[in-house]
Amino acid sequence: MSEQSTASMSGYSGHRAAEIVGITYRQLDYWARTDLVRPSLRDAGGSGTRRLYSYRDLLELRIIKTLLDAGIRLESVRQVFTYLRDHLGGDIASANLVIQGTRSVLVQSDGELVDLLREGQGVLNILPMGSLKQDLDAAIVEFRPSESSAPTGTTSAEGQAARAAGD
Repeated sequence: MSEQSTASMSGYSGHRAAEIVGITYRQLDYWARTDLVRPSLRDAGGSGTRRLYSYRDLLELRIIKTLLDAGIRLESVRQVFTYLRDHLGGDIASANLVIQGTRSVLVQSDGELVDLLREGQGVLNILPMGSLKQDLDAAIVEFRPSESSAPTGTTSAEGQAARAAGD
């Protein structure tokens, strides 16, 4: 098993995930309990168990935080994520969202705009979710700045992110 696979399987603890994403542990716990983002590697199973979040979970959490920071209500963020999961599956970072006030529109690769909240279309800010992935990688690397080698087939940041998951 590769180093990256091992790190991915060990995951990120709830406290580490919250710290990397820039949210409080209380927010993370609430989002898990209300099924916004449940940890995909290991959910809490009672007193004393630790949730373990995958890299993809962290990416989703970072996107949610960014949407909330842009002024989108949590209930609207839930609607957005329901649509994204249903229509994009595992490739959420490939999408771009256009945010106007409290509305968000998905910009698909063919140029089609999809109003995620069905309230019209308008353009104010574009949120390229691929750049959130890069920001997340950089935040993870901050925990292990002295390591510079990455597992085969990954970028240095992804490799360090995978190794940081082992903490």
